[in-house]
Amino acid sequence: MSQSSAPGEKLMRKCRKKREEEEPLGGDIEDLFSENETQKIRTGMLDWYDVNQRDLPWRKRRSESEKERRAYEVWVSEIMLQQTRVQTVMEYYKRWMNKWPTIYDLAQASLEEVNEMWAGLGYYRRARFLLEGAKMVVAGEDGFPNQASSLMKVKGIGEYTAGAIASIAFNEAVPVVDGNVIRVLARLKAISANPKDRLTARNFWKLAAQLVDPSRPGDFNQSLMELGATLCSVSKPSCSSCPVSSQCRAFSLSEENRTISVTDYPTKVIKAKPRRDFCCVCVLEILNLERNQSGGRFVLVKRPEQGLLAGLWEFPSVILDEEADSPTRRSAINLFLKEAFHVEPKKTCTIVSREELGEFVHVFTHIRRKVYVELLVVQLTGGTKDLFKGQTKDTLTWKCVGSDVLSTMGLTSAVRKVYSMVEAHKQGLSVAPVSSNRTAISRKRRIS
Repeated sequence: MSQSSAPGEKLMRKCRKKREEEEPLGGDIEDLFSENETQKIRTGMLDWYDVNQRDLPWRKRRSESEKERRAYEVWVSEIMLQQTRVQTVMEYYKRWMNKWPTIYDLAQASLEEVNEMWAGLGYYRRARFLLEGAKMVVAGEDGFPNQASSLMKVKGIGEYTAGAIASIAFNEAVPVVDGNVIRVLARLKAISANPKDRLTARNFWKLAAQLVDPSRPGDFNQSLMELGATLCSVSKPSCSSCPVSSQCRAFSLSEENRTISVTDYPTKVIKAKPRRDFCCVCVLEILNLERNQSGGRFVLVKRPEQGLLAGLWEFPSVILDEEADSPTRRSAINLFLKEAFHVEPKKTCTIVSREELGEFVHVFTHIRRKVYVELLVVQLTGGTKDLFKGQTKDTLTWKCVGSDVLSTMGLTSAVRKVYSMVEAHKQGLSVAPVSSNRTAISRKRRIS
């Protein structure tokens, strides 16, 4: 070897070593799919998808002239499907498209309208970003972005959503990687590295990019997601029906060694234990006895237009850092009602009844919340007129609504649980335990 070539060889070895150290793939970073494997996986996946794809409302075929509409449909469906089951999304998607069939229709909507349509899906920031993104696209001069790189400049569109829109609607050969795709790829390559690790996650994108079919990128990406959602499930994969089991290293290893299971891949990440907190909810009902009304109107509080659960309506509530007895909870609520609405028992109102309706546990993102519910029925000394002084339509942060309006409003699942307890109480029914569910964390007034 000549002296002149030695430094170059050393540099190449150094670069290769650095690349391997920086970009582990559960094995060697250079251990990508072979060309033969790639072709077999593409063919197997597309043939399987053509026969077995589920009939979903957002998979409607569109003509070449309707690419932008198709892109909008993919966008809405993918945002809704984040953290949400397909069966739940289907009805929401249909209602959304009936109300806002195009991105131009959505861009004219208000945040409150969007929140009401979204209520119950959880993770409400998704809805706000979808609206803001639609307004951004419509206000732009270049029309609907048709490449992943340009789509990622739109509010609320990340790498995954951009890849889905670009490949499915505009036929761009770019990959998508979500939880289902990671599971499929981790099993195909028997990758044992932590999928949440930043470098490992980036390498899953490289594998997906290698596999995506250039002639049918959208269908191929959907086939990977479909396989992960159906056959290649978390705990009960149907390997005997899998179209790519012959290319799957995890399956091959499990056949050779019974101590190894396909479900060992990807590595299971231990989730952080959710912290606990406690919430006092006061359903404040104001009677209007001078009009001989048997029922009253309920006070709802509007959350700020920015932040989590932006613009949504809820019953007055106070967050506690620790569990408290009934007198302490009631004192915290009394203070909040006084400061927020000038409602002060025995001074500005007469208490008709005040009863504790029960409690339930609601699981938010990273939080397990115990919710105490009470119903406070009052008659205001000066009526409701004085309560709205200083509030205009643009600055309205709370309002009174009748039960007929309340029952039709778009409310979060936690608020609906509370109201169902009120309805059961009024009907003389016992309040059954309410199961918990997941939604976006909300920040309310906090009392230490």
